[in-house]
Amino acid sequence: MARQAASGERRVRGSRTGRPIMALLDLLGRRWSLRILWELREDPLTSRALRTACDEASPTVLQARLTELREAGFVELGDSGGYGLTALGRELCETFMPLHRFAERWKR
Repeated sequence: MARQAASGERRVRGSRTGRPIMALLDLLGRRWSLRILWELREDPLTSRALRTACDEASPTVLQARLTELREAGFVELGDSGGYGLTALGRELCETFMPLHRFAERWKR
């Protein structure tokens, strides 16, 4: 899991460099991380609604990923109890949109 180092850099599991791209790819490469971000791209969801949207992912794994994504600053727990994207999370999801459009063309 990416953790804040004393210098403010995110560390990478198994990496001594802590390079930002490696920390990000490590986080996004974990099971359900990308799916959670994708499902939250439009509206906040409660834990239950998010679990349903994620094809009934294990509640334990889902909560672990939500915690990691919150620590990374991409997801926040709203006042209404639902999870939503932060401004940084929305920016990250916007970077996926060209890939999404490409995938839609590719599948045809």
